[in-house]
Amino acid sequence: MSARKVVVLGYGMAGARLADEIRRRDPEGSDVALTVIGEEPQHAYNRVLLSAVVAGTMRPELVRLHEPGWAAAHQVDLRTGVGATGIDRERRVVTLDDGSTVDYDALVLATGSKPWLPPVEGLTRDDGTLAPGVVTFRTLEDCERILGTARAGAPVAVLGGGLLGLEAARGLAGRGNLVTVVHPAGHVMERQLDAGGGQVLARLLGTHGIDFRLNASAARYLPGSGLKLDDGSKVAADLVVVSAGVRAETELARRAGLTVDRGVVVDDTLRTSDGRICAIGDCAQHPGTVSGLVEPAWQQAAVLADLLTGTRVSARYRGTRVVTKLKARGIDLTALGEAHTDVHDPDAEVLSLTDPTGGRYTKLVIREDRVTGAILLGAPDAAATITQLYDRGVPVPDDRLAVLLGRALPSGASAAAGPADLPASAVVCRCNSVTKGRLVEAFRAGATGVAELASATRATTGCGSCRDAVCGITDWLATTS
Repeated sequence: MSARKVVVLGYGMAGARLADEIRRRDPEGSDVALTVIGEEPQHAYNRVLLSAVVAGTMRPELVRLHEPGWAAAHQVDLRTGVGATGIDRERRVVTLDDGSTVDYDALVLATGSKPWLPPVEGLTRDDGTLAPGVVTFRTLEDCERILGTARAGAPVAVLGGGLLGLEAARGLAGRGNLVTVVHPAGHVMERQLDAGGGQVLARLLGTHGIDFRLNASAARYLPGSGLKLDDGSKVAADLVVVSAGVRAETELARRAGLTVDRGVVVDDTLRTSDGRICAIGDCAQHPGTVSGLVEPAWQQAAVLADLLTGTRVSARYRGTRVVTKLKARGIDLTALGEAHTDVHDPDAEVLSLTDPTGGRYTKLVIREDRVTGAILLGAPDAAATITQLYDRGVPVPDDRLAVLLGRALPSGASAAAGPADLPASAVVCRCNSVTKGRLVEAFRAGATGVAELASATRATTGCGSCRDAVCGITDWLATTS
């Protein structure tokens, strides 16, 4: 019996993870003949870590997800530097822009998202390409352009004060650039933070040399000069970095006649309106998650790999409880759940503490004795405890203030907040859903260093924010084994 032909369109973080998950379940390729198509010329890389590349704290080759020999070693027909131009659903054929075609039994769309360009006069040429001195912040090639243009001491404007925009701004400031963030909302990261948290974060970033123009939009780009804002003021900039949000890449799906809303609509099996075509990652729209984060995409990849290989046909994707972390040097920020709930909401218990001078802001939302939302800026101990409470869905300790200050642990935990006190079910690496118990198992099986644990469990290979926790668990295991 011949193997089923599975074609994955997209070789980003979602497509690459799906390929890995399929080969974990079918290492010899006896059940699935796998073809992966990627538009970018290089091997897949971790986009989450691009801000570290801009900051100069990580070399570009270190963000690769696959080494050059990965495809041959895993029986994957990998085609890079080529894109899909059409899908013939009746014949089950994908046409590529090099003129070739690929047949499929099952097709997976992992086409990701594309940067949204705000309607700013002069930002693009007549043909739609970016004007000189303007770059988006989405790919390794974008990073190369930024680093090649942003000379130390030069002024840079960042359009967008969301998660990615702030990470880019912090990285550039760390390299010695004079950064101004232009953001149309009244506070930064308004999707994840309330006004109080956003104001403290902007003030904290200001201590790192970043200026802000809030409630302001760029009206015109002046090459060689900078930006003219809608209030008539100007922002000097040798380089303009656009990080104003993304839009799901759905054009191929739309042309193929699939159901598309904000993204390609999928059900709990990740299938589209065509049962032979699935979608995962930023291009997919599922009611249980939000786009733009790696954790949902990787969870979707695991579910879909189970289904495509027949390993677990009951597998379903039910959504993701998202926890957002800002990856910026010198900033410790975690936001989760319904963080915008007002402190006077009669149906919720809301605690909030503000310390603008110290760069700290904490907020905790509790409903029916469970954590349903939080903002934790400059409070790593509280973030660890509250995230654990949120993940496990256990009751919040009675002393709510102690929880908010990071001085309380979940029920049943001992007083010392160390690796030994974490339950085996505690999630250490959210991106890859790795628990402390899984790390302990891998350590006892021979993965006795952080690099070995990363290889065995994938912990630390997502956003990297769990590295300190994994190091702590590794050290604890080494001293107690």
